[in-house]
This record gives sequence, structure tokens and C-alpha cells, in this order.
Amino acid sequence: MRPRPPVKGRGIFSGTGLIITALAATAAALLFPLWSYGRQGGTAGAQILGARTVTTPYGPLSERDRDFVTKVRLAGLWELPAGQLALEKGTTQAVRDAGQHLMDGHTSLDAHDRTVASRLGVPLPDEPNAQQEQWLATLRGARGQEFDRQFAGLLRLAHGRVFSLVAEVRAGTQNSLVRDLADDANTTVLDHIKVLEATGYVDFSALARDLATTPSPVPTPPVTDAGSAVPVAPSPSESYSMPPAASSPLPVDAP
Repeated sequence: MRPRPPVKGRGIFSGTGLIITALAATAAALLFPLWSYGRQGGTAGAQILGARTVTTPYGPLSERDRDFVTKVRLAGLWELPAGQLALEKGTTQAVRDAGQHLMDGHTSLDAHDRTVASRLGVPLPDEPNAQQEQWLATLRGARGQEFDRQFAGLLRLAHGRVFSLVAEVRAGTQNSLVRDLADDANTTVLDHIKVLEATGYVDFSALARDLATTPSPVPTPPVTDAGSAVPVAPSPSESYSMPPAASSPLPVDAP
């Protein structure tokens, strides 16, 4: 019996089959690098997220949460001494009242912050940063109404910047202790903004301009019409010591 001749046009080795096979191989070659890259990128992202966010009994603690707890401490480290300076050097009752609000508000807020930091294991600084040291030096060197203007201008600028940070943290944090701290900070900062504006020395046009710019690590303090003050070494009566971050007793009734 003679062998049956093959049927043309059937099987993967036919013309049409070869074309389809070639197209499939080409598509696989193009898609494999994208699939592989996506898997690598996703794994790396998850590792970074895991390194920056930790689990606590009070909910996830993000890098931004920890930064916020640190900045609350830093705010008190310079605003408490600034408030003391206002009580000693302010030429009007409104300026002295603002200084008292700063001292009362940050004494309470700092105690709350140290409690939160202790429970979450967040290390806290014990000294102001370079920017804050420069601001304090400016206030120590100012006299009379120049002090009043510098005090109101610097403190209002600082509170304006931190006000938006508090809102961002409060809106996005998943940690219950950080939420409570943000609530406390929001109330404190808003109160300070109001009493600083009540001094009558806040230049709102200059404030809007300064808030729109990105602050440098050590910015030049605002210059008023009376000229900039010359920093001088603080005298013993112009200093204010904050409680240590780690060794001070923590209030038992803090949230």
C-alpha cells in the first residue's frame, strides 16, 4: 500500500502555524522582562515599607509618625525659652500673655510627647536644632519693640509651618497614640497662633511670603524696619531648662 500523502496546511509546521508560533514567541520575549521587573520592584517596595513602618500595640508606627513625635519635642525645646524671654522682655501685656501661653502650652504638650515617645520607643532630642538656636539668639539680642516684632514674627512663622504638619499627621496616621498627640498639638498650636496675632506685631504679608518658601536648615531670621538684632550670649536669667527626654518622670495621667 502506498503511504498517504500529508495534508497541506495542518499542524504547527504549516505556514499559518509557523506564523502563530513566531508571534507568540515574540510576545513572550517582550513581556517577560516587564513581568520580571514588576516582581522585583514590588518586592523592594514591600521591604522598604516594612523597614519604615513598625507594628506597635497602638497601631502601625510610620516614619512620618516618628518624625512628628520628634518635632513636637523640638518645638518645646525652643518655644519654652522663647516664652520665658517674652515674659522678661516684652514691652506690652499682649506680648507677655503670648509668652505665658507658650510656656503653659508646651509644658503640657512636652509631657504628653515624652509619654508617647516612651511607649513607642522613639528617641527624643534634648537640645534645639541649629535653626531654633539661631532664632533664640535673635530674641536674646533684641530689645524693646524690636524684640516684640521678632518674637511675634518668628513664633508665628514657626507655628504656621507646624500647623499644616499636624493636620497631615492627624489625617493619615494609623497609630492611636500619635492621633491623640496630634489632637493635643493642634489645640496648642492654634491657641498660640491666636495669641501671637493678638500682639499686633505679626506682618501677614511677610508671613505669607515666608510660608511659601522652603525653609533652609539655618534660615536668616526676618528683618524688620528697625533692622536685625545682633545675637548675644544668653544670660543666666534668660535661660530655661527643659526636662530631659529620657530621665524625666512621665505623667501617669497622660493619654
